[in-house]
Amino acid sequence: MSIISLLCTAPGALSGPRPALRSRPATRALSMMNGGLQRFGFLVVPNFSLIALSAAIDPLRLANAVLERRAYEYAVVAATREPVPSSDGIRVVPDLTMADALDFDAVFVIGPNPLPRQGYGECVAWLRRMAAAGATLGGIDTGSYVLAKAGLLKGYRCTIHWEDRDALLEDFPGIEVSEQLFEIDRDRHTCSGGISPLDMMTTLLSRPPGSRALAEQVSDLLVAQRRGGEEKQVVPLRHRLAGGHPLVVSALEMMESNLEEPLSPTEIAGYLGISRRQLERLFSEQLGMSPARKYLQLRLERARRALLRSSRAPEDIAQSTGFVSMPHFITRYREAYGYTPAADRAKHRS
Repeated sequence: MSIISLLCTAPGALSGPRPALRSRPATRALSMMNGGLQRFGFLVVPNFSLIALSAAIDPLRLANAVLERRAYEYAVVAATREPVPSSDGIRVVPDLTMADALDFDAVFVIGPNPLPRQGYGECVAWLRRMAAAGATLGGIDTGSYVLAKAGLLKGYRCTIHWEDRDALLEDFPGIEVSEQLFEIDRDRHTCSGGISPLDMMTTLLSRPPGSRALAEQVSDLLVAQRRGGEEKQVVPLRHRLAGGHPLVVSALEMMESNLEEPLSPTEIAGYLGISRRQLERLFSEQLGMSPARKYLQLRLERARRALLRSSRAPEDIAQSTGFVSMPHFITRYREAYGYTPAADRAKHRS
C-alpha cells in the first residue's frame, strides 16, 4: 500500500490522519543489508517538482508489485500537514511532518524551482538530524542545494539540475558537482530532476535487497529505457538533431565545446575537411541561418542561463561566452532578448 496522497486542490483541502512510521535506534543500514523493509522519506518544499517526486516514488510502488510483498515503504514529508504546492500548482498532502518523521533508511529532498538561495533553516536542521541518525541522504532536482546548505555534501560527488549548477558552485565552491544524470556516492544519492529519478531509483533497486532482474521488470512496467549515471543531463546534439546532416551536427558540437574562445567558420570548416562555403551552404539548408549566427545564438543562450540562474557578474559571464567587450555583449543580448543583461536579470528576479 502506498502512503502518498496527491490532491489537485486549493489550500485547505481535506487532510485526515496519516500513518506514522515508528521511531527506532540509528541503525539505518541494517534493514538494507538483511533484506528487510526499506523506508524512504521524500521531503517536499514549496514549489518542488511534481514529476520528480512521482518519478522517484513510482519505481518503489512497482517494485512492491513485482515482488508481491511490501519491501519498500515511502512517505511524503513536509514542514506541516498543510498541502504543499508543487511548481506546477498541484498540491500534495504530506503523510508526515518533520516533527514526527524519524524512521527512515533514506531521505530525499525534492528541491524547489525556481531555486531560492535562502529560507531552508527548518529543512537544514531536520536533514542534519537524519544524517546523525544514520540515514542515507539524497537530493532530487535542486535538492542538492538544500543538502549543501546543511553541510552534508562535503567530500561527496553530487549533481543537480543543469540550470542550477552555476548557483550551487557559486555558493559552495568546494563541492564536486558533475553534469551527470545522477550520482551515487556512498550514502549520498543525487539526481538532476525531471525524469532522472527513474534512472536513479531503478539503479538503487538493482542493488541488495533488490536485484538486476527487479530493476529491469520495473523499467519495463514504466515503459522506460534505463540510463546509467554516467550519461550527461542535456541530451547531446547528435540525438537532438537526429536525421540532420552529420557535418552540421559535428560543427554544432564543436561550437558548444568552444563557447569561451569561439572558433571562426573557416577554422570549423577546416577541422571538418570542407570549405567555408560548403559549411555555410549546409547551415543554410539545415538550420536556415549562417554558422556565425548559430554560434552567436548558442553563446547568448549560455550567457542568459548563467545570468538568470546565478549571481555571477555580467562581465564574467560575457567573457566566459566569448564576448571581448561589454558594449558588444549588451548590444547582442538586447537584440536577442529585448532587454539589457542587467534589466533582464532584474525582471527575472522581481
